[in-house]
Amino acid sequence: MDCIFCKIASGEIPSTKVYEDEQILAFRDLDPQAPTHVLLIPKKHISSADELNAENAAVVAHIFLVAKELAAREGLTNGYRIVNNCGEDGGQTVKHLHFHLLGGRKMAWPPG
Repeated sequence: MDCIFCKIASGEIPSTKVYEDEQILAFRDLDPQAPTHVLLIPKKHISSADELNAENAAVVAHIFLVAKELAAREGLTNGYRIVNNCGEDGGQTVKHLHFHLLGGRKMAWPPG
């Protein structure tokens, strides 16, 4: 499998880690769209939200709990955004389930 996020999770490609445990990795986005822009990924490859099922969905709850902790650690006391893009029309460019934690500025809606 030639998945860039799997390579980052395995340490094959370096990243600026902000959190890691046995299930997930969180690291700074290389092209930040806000002062705080962290990507949270499961270490186990799941292509997209469309591949979630009863056996693997618990990792999403864990990601959201960690995102809350990271938002507090980053000082995002006035709010933040968590984004998941699913599929080509949804804007997903890396075929590995991931969530963007964005904050540190006022977010507009719609995002674009």
